[in-house]
Amino acid sequence: MNNRLCDMFGIDVPIFAFSHCRDVVVEVSRAGGFGVLGMARMSPTRLREELRWIDDHIDGRPYGIDVLMPTTYSEAGDLKFDPDRLFPPEHLEFVRGLLDAAGVPPLPAAERETIIHSLLSELSFTPDESMAMIEIAMQHPIRLIVNALGSPPRELVAAAHARGIKVAALAGKPKHALKHKERGCDFVIAVGTEAGGHTGSITSMVLWPSVVDAVAPLPVLGAGGVGRGRQVAAALALGCEGVWCGSVWLPSAQSEVMPEIKERLLAAEAEDAVQTRCVTGKPCRTLRSAFTDAYERPDAPDPLPAPLQNLLWWGEGRTRVERVRTREFLTYPVGQIVGDLRGTTSVREIVYGMMAEMLSARERLDAMLE
Repeated sequence: MNNRLCDMFGIDVPIFAFSHCRDVVVEVSRAGGFGVLGMARMSPTRLREELRWIDDHIDGRPYGIDVLMPTTYSEAGDLKFDPDRLFPPEHLEFVRGLLDAAGVPPLPAAERETIIHSLLSELSFTPDESMAMIEIAMQHPIRLIVNALGSPPRELVAAAHARGIKVAALAGKPKHALKHKERGCDFVIAVGTEAGGHTGSITSMVLWPSVVDAVAPLPVLGAGGVGRGRQVAAALALGCEGVWCGSVWLPSAQSEVMPEIKERLLAAEAEDAVQTRCVTGKPCRTLRSAFTDAYERPDAPDPLPAPLQNLLWWGEGRTRVERVRTREFLTYPVGQIVGDLRGTTSVREIVYGMMAEMLSARERLDAMLE
């Protein structure tokens, strides 16, 4: 395929797959695409284990990592593991009261501190936390570092380039993409509001070509609402060199998502992917749940800034909910493409299906333009 990003990484198809699951990363790369491991939910110990596993199973194919290095955030410091001192009382009372009223059992008192400490140790949201994880990752043969929030520091770009590692960043506005280019990124990922996770307010159809024009001749990946071959074709037609997608892998056979969440994803419609600040403190598109609905109530507190709201949800909400798998509170970052997710199949079949539909779309367009 005549494509700059395929040439850059020696891959067959310009499909870049973001996932927190090592199996998805490996399978996409082995299918000819490029797997990117999200590291924001891993402890340093687990990250080492995951990267060693990827190295042993990816057959020498290229892969990368994704981190969170926001330019604005609130530092939790030593209080990260002390919720009673870290969070304002009204926020703790709201989350705890919400789950108590729904009959979600609290964590066992004897295990509570250990459970919360273990879980919150796996959250890397600040630049310092992410840099520590990147230093671990650069001991492995990664080919790409992606910053999902903000522009990467110049020193990171320089350190990566010195090792032959490419750097990219996500952008929800052309001005953000220009800043990434100025910092030395090798390409930019234009993320439309349809995307899962942290995203802005501009739709992909408008954002993609505007970012392509803004950063030319830098390559651009289109993200947000991509899960089928026709959307890949649309991204290429709008000037992108390929696509970045994450939601489409969630119901796959290789996905790490628990069965109860997969069931909710497969039953959801596009409008069930809601944008809210109640999960991380920044606008994040996630599966609608009783938790996201509660923050729409007039008595709900305004979400805390990132990463405090993330720590609150993980430590006081998600831990309790997922321990007993309370279905109505289960959520997961997902984009509006969720409405098209209707079954479980393998990652490889998803990649091949996307490429086959992309080629069909091209043939249809060629026939129309003859």
